[in-house]
Amino acid sequence: MNDEIKKYYNNLASKYDSDRFENTYGSFIDKQERNFLETNLPVDLNIHKVLDVGCGTGRLLNLANYGIDFSPQMLAIASNKHPNKTIAEGDVTAIPFSDSYFDAIFSFHVIMHLDFETASNFITESYQKLKPNGILIFDFPSKKRRAFVGHKSKDWHAANSFTIEEIKKIIGNKWTIEIQQGLLFFPIHRIPKFARKWLIKLDLLLCKTFLKEYASYIVIKLKKNASETTSA
Repeated sequence: MNDEIKKYYNNLASKYDSDRFENTYGSFIDKQERNFLETNLPVDLNIHKVLDVGCGTGRLLNLANYGIDFSPQMLAIASNKHPNKTIAEGDVTAIPFSDSYFDAIFSFHVIMHLDFETASNFITESYQKLKPNGILIFDFPSKKRRAFVGHKSKDWHAANSFTIEEIKKIIGNKWTIEIQQGLLFFPIHRIPKFARKWLIKLDLLLCKTFLKEYASYIVIKLKKNASETTSA
Protein backbone atom coordinates (compact mmCIF):
# COMPACT_ATOMS: atom_id res chain seq x y z
CA MET A 1 0.00 0.00 0.00
CA ASN A 2 2.80 2.45 0.83
CA ASP A 3 4.32 1.92 -2.62
CA GLU A 4 0.95 2.61 -4.24
CA ILE A 5 0.51 5.83 -2.25
CA LYS A 6 4.06 6.97 -3.00
CA LYS A 7 3.55 6.35 -6.73
CA TYR A 8 0.30 8.33 -6.62
CA TYR A 9 1.95 11.37 -5.07
CA ASN A 10 5.07 11.15 -7.23
CA ASN A 11 2.83 11.26 -10.31
CA LEU A 12 0.72 14.07 -8.87
CA ALA A 13 3.61 16.26 -7.68
CA SER A 14 3.95 18.54 -10.71
CA LYS A 15 0.29 19.57 -10.64
CA TYR A 16 -0.45 19.13 -6.92
CA ASP A 17 -0.50 22.83 -6.04
CA SER A 18 -2.63 23.89 -9.01
CA ASP A 19 -5.06 20.98 -8.67
CA ARG A 20 -5.52 21.13 -4.91
CA PHE A 21 -5.01 24.69 -3.70
CA GLU A 22 -5.05 27.18 -6.60
CA ASN A 23 -8.85 27.30 -6.62
CA THR A 24 -11.54 28.70 -4.33
CA TYR A 25 -12.07 25.37 -2.53
CA GLY A 26 -8.37 24.85 -1.84
CA SER A 27 -7.92 28.48 -0.86
CA PHE A 28 -10.80 28.16 1.61
CA ILE A 29 -9.24 25.30 3.56
CA ASP A 30 -5.69 26.66 3.17
CA LYS A 31 -6.71 29.88 4.94
CA GLN A 32 -8.31 27.92 7.79
CA GLU A 33 -5.25 25.73 8.25
CA ARG A 34 -2.90 28.70 8.19
CA ASN A 35 -5.07 30.53 10.69
CA PHE A 36 -4.79 27.63 13.11
CA LEU A 37 -1.04 27.17 12.66
CA GLU A 38 -0.22 30.86 12.88
CA THR A 39 -2.16 31.03 16.14
CA ASN A 40 -0.75 27.89 17.74
CA LEU A 41 2.84 27.36 16.57
CA PRO A 42 6.02 28.93 17.98
CA VAL A 43 6.57 32.11 16.00
CA ASP A 44 10.37 32.44 15.94
CA LEU A 45 11.93 29.83 13.65
CA ASN A 46 15.39 31.19 14.50
CA ILE A 47 14.87 29.82 18.01
CA HIS A 48 12.38 26.98 17.67
CA LYS A 49 12.59 23.81 15.60
CA VAL A 50 9.29 23.13 13.82
CA LEU A 51 8.68 20.09 11.58
CA ASP A 52 6.05 19.67 8.87
CA VAL A 53 5.35 15.93 8.52
CA GLY A 54 4.04 15.14 5.05
CA CYS A 55 5.18 18.53 3.79
CA GLY A 56 4.47 17.61 0.16
CA THR A 57 5.39 20.45 -2.18
CA GLY A 58 6.07 22.78 0.74
CA ARG A 59 2.74 24.59 0.89
CA LEU A 60 3.06 25.23 4.64
CA LEU A 61 6.84 25.26 4.98
CA ASN A 62 6.91 29.01 5.56
CA LEU A 63 5.59 28.04 9.02
CA ALA A 64 8.30 25.41 9.66
CA ASN A 65 12.04 25.10 9.26
CA TYR A 66 12.05 21.32 8.72
CA GLY A 67 9.96 19.13 6.44
CA ILE A 68 9.70 15.44 5.60
CA ASP A 69 7.71 13.51 3.02
CA PHE A 70 8.01 10.04 1.48
CA SER A 71 7.55 11.27 -2.11
CA PRO A 72 10.86 12.27 -3.75
CA GLN A 73 9.03 14.19 -6.49
CA MET A 74 7.06 16.24 -3.98
CA LEU A 75 10.24 16.93 -2.00
CA ALA A 76 12.06 18.13 -5.11
CA ILE A 77 9.42 20.82 -5.59
CA ALA A 78 9.48 21.72 -1.89
CA SER A 79 13.26 22.09 -1.98
CA ASN A 80 13.07 24.43 -4.97
CA LYS A 81 10.48 26.56 -3.19
CA HIS A 82 12.31 26.60 0.14
CA PRO A 83 16.06 26.16 -0.46
CA ASN A 84 16.91 27.33 3.06
CA LYS A 85 14.74 24.75 4.81
CA THR A 86 15.96 21.35 6.02
CA ILE A 87 13.99 18.85 3.95
CA ALA A 88 14.39 15.08 4.07
CA GLU A 89 12.73 11.93 2.83
CA GLY A 90 11.03 10.15 5.69
CA ASP A 91 7.96 8.32 6.91
CA VAL A 92 5.38 9.33 9.49
CA THR A 93 6.43 6.40 11.67
CA ALA A 94 10.19 6.86 11.07
CA ILE A 95 11.05 10.56 11.34
CA PRO A 96 14.75 10.87 10.40
CA PHE A 97 15.82 13.14 13.27
CA SER A 98 17.02 12.46 16.80
CA ASP A 99 14.70 12.10 19.77
CA SER A 100 13.62 15.20 21.71
CA TYR A 101 14.73 17.40 18.79
CA PHE A 102 11.67 19.46 17.91
CA ASP A 103 9.67 22.14 19.70
CA ALA A 104 6.65 21.52 17.48
CA ILE A 105 5.44 19.10 14.80
CA PHE A 106 2.43 19.56 12.56
CA SER A 107 0.85 17.40 9.87
CA PHE A 108 -2.09 18.16 7.57
CA HIS A 109 -3.87 15.83 5.13
CA VAL A 110 -1.86 12.82 6.32
CA ILE A 111 -3.81 11.07 9.10
CA MET A 112 -6.72 10.65 6.69
CA HIS A 113 -4.68 8.06 4.80
CA LEU A 114 -3.60 6.11 7.91
CA ASP A 115 -5.38 3.26 9.64
CA PHE A 116 -5.81 3.29 13.43
CA GLU A 117 -2.56 1.41 14.11
CA THR A 118 -0.42 3.57 11.82
CA ALA A 119 -1.99 6.76 13.18
CA SER A 120 -1.16 5.55 16.68
CA ASN A 121 2.44 4.84 15.61
CA PHE A 122 2.69 8.34 14.09
CA ILE A 123 1.64 9.92 17.37
CA THR A 124 4.11 7.75 19.29
CA GLU A 125 6.90 8.67 16.87
CA SER A 126 6.07 12.36 17.19
CA TYR A 127 6.16 11.99 20.97
CA GLN A 128 9.68 10.60 20.73
CA LYS A 129 10.90 13.44 18.51
CA LEU A 130 9.43 16.27 20.59
CA LYS A 131 11.03 18.00 23.53
CA PRO A 132 9.13 17.97 26.85
CA ASN A 133 6.12 20.29 26.53
CA GLY A 134 6.50 20.10 22.73
CA ILE A 135 3.46 20.70 20.53
CA LEU A 136 1.86 18.27 18.04
CA ILE A 137 -0.83 19.53 15.65
CA PHE A 138 -2.65 17.34 13.13
CA ASP A 139 -5.99 17.05 11.39
CA PHE A 140 -8.21 14.08 10.63
CA PRO A 141 -11.56 13.50 8.92
CA SER A 142 -14.47 13.58 11.34
CA LYS A 143 -16.17 10.21 11.67
CA LYS A 144 -19.36 11.89 12.94
CA ARG A 145 -19.52 14.14 9.85
CA ARG A 146 -19.01 11.18 7.54
CA ALA A 147 -21.75 9.20 9.26
CA PHE A 148 -24.09 12.21 9.06
CA VAL A 149 -23.60 12.73 5.31
CA GLY A 150 -23.28 9.02 4.46
CA HIS A 151 -19.76 9.36 3.09
CA LYS A 152 -18.09 6.18 1.86
CA SER A 153 -14.47 5.98 0.69
CA LYS A 154 -13.78 4.23 -2.60
CA ASP A 155 -10.12 3.36 -2.00
CA TRP A 156 -7.19 4.22 0.30
CA HIS A 157 -7.35 7.95 -0.42
CA ALA A 158 -8.74 9.73 2.66
CA ALA A 159 -10.25 6.39 3.63
CA ASN A 160 -9.94 6.73 7.39
CA SER A 161 -11.74 8.92 9.88
CA PHE A 162 -11.74 9.24 13.64
CA THR A 163 -13.74 10.67 16.50
CA ILE A 164 -12.16 12.80 19.18
CA GLU A 165 -12.78 9.95 21.63
CA GLU A 166 -10.78 7.55 19.44
CA ILE A 167 -7.89 10.03 19.34
CA LYS A 168 -8.06 10.30 23.14
CA LYS A 169 -7.66 6.53 23.39
CA ILE A 170 -4.55 6.71 21.21
CA ILE A 171 -2.86 9.51 23.14
CA GLY A 172 -3.53 8.13 26.62
CA ASN A 173 -1.92 10.13 29.44
CA LYS A 174 1.22 11.10 27.52
CA TRP A 175 -0.39 14.23 26.09
CA THR A 176 -2.61 17.11 27.12
CA ILE A 177 -5.24 18.26 24.63
CA GLU A 178 -4.92 22.03 24.41
CA ILE A 179 -7.25 22.82 21.50
CA GLN A 180 -9.67 20.90 19.31
CA GLN A 181 -11.72 22.53 16.60
CA GLY A 182 -13.29 21.82 13.25
CA LEU A 183 -12.15 22.71 9.75
CA LEU A 184 -14.46 23.18 6.77
CA PHE A 185 -17.94 23.09 8.27
CA PHE A 186 -19.82 24.13 5.14
CA PRO A 187 -19.96 21.76 2.13
CA ILE A 188 -18.00 24.38 0.26
CA HIS A 189 -17.82 22.40 -2.98
CA ARG A 190 -21.61 22.75 -3.24
CA ILE A 191 -21.60 26.53 -2.73
CA PRO A 192 -21.16 28.87 -5.74
CA LYS A 193 -17.54 29.94 -6.15
CA PHE A 194 -18.28 33.66 -5.91
CA ALA A 195 -19.80 33.18 -2.43
CA ARG A 196 -17.13 30.99 -0.87
CA LYS A 197 -14.77 33.72 0.32
CA TRP A 198 -17.57 35.40 2.27
CA LEU A 199 -18.16 32.28 4.35
CA ILE A 200 -14.66 31.79 5.76
CA LYS A 201 -15.16 33.79 8.97
CA LEU A 202 -18.54 32.18 9.66
CA ASP A 203 -17.10 28.73 8.95
CA LEU A 204 -14.25 29.35 11.41
CA LEU A 205 -16.71 30.53 14.04
CA LEU A 206 -18.93 27.46 13.72
CA CYS A 207 -15.88 25.19 13.79
CA LYS A 208 -15.06 26.43 17.29
CA THR A 209 -18.50 25.65 18.72
CA PHE A 210 -20.15 22.41 19.84
CA LEU A 211 -20.66 21.73 16.12
CA LYS A 212 -16.93 21.14 15.54
CA GLU A 213 -17.27 17.36 15.28
CA TYR A 214 -19.64 17.86 12.36
CA ALA A 215 -17.07 19.79 10.33
CA SER A 216 -15.30 17.88 7.56
CA TYR A 217 -12.10 17.70 9.57
CA ILE A 218 -11.01 18.11 13.15
CA VAL A 219 -7.69 19.71 13.99
CA ILE A 220 -6.16 19.04 17.38
CA LYS A 221 -3.29 20.56 19.32
CA LEU A 222 -1.52 18.31 21.82
CA LYS A 223 1.17 19.17 24.34
CA LYS A 224 3.66 16.48 25.31
CA ASN A 225 3.52 16.01 29.05
CA ALA A 226 6.88 16.92 30.57
CA SER A 227 6.51 14.26 33.24
CA GLU A 228 6.63 11.49 30.64
CA THR A 229 10.00 10.14 29.47
CA THR A 230 10.88 9.85 25.79
CA SER A 231 11.31 6.09 26.17
CA ALA A 232 7.72 5.63 27.28
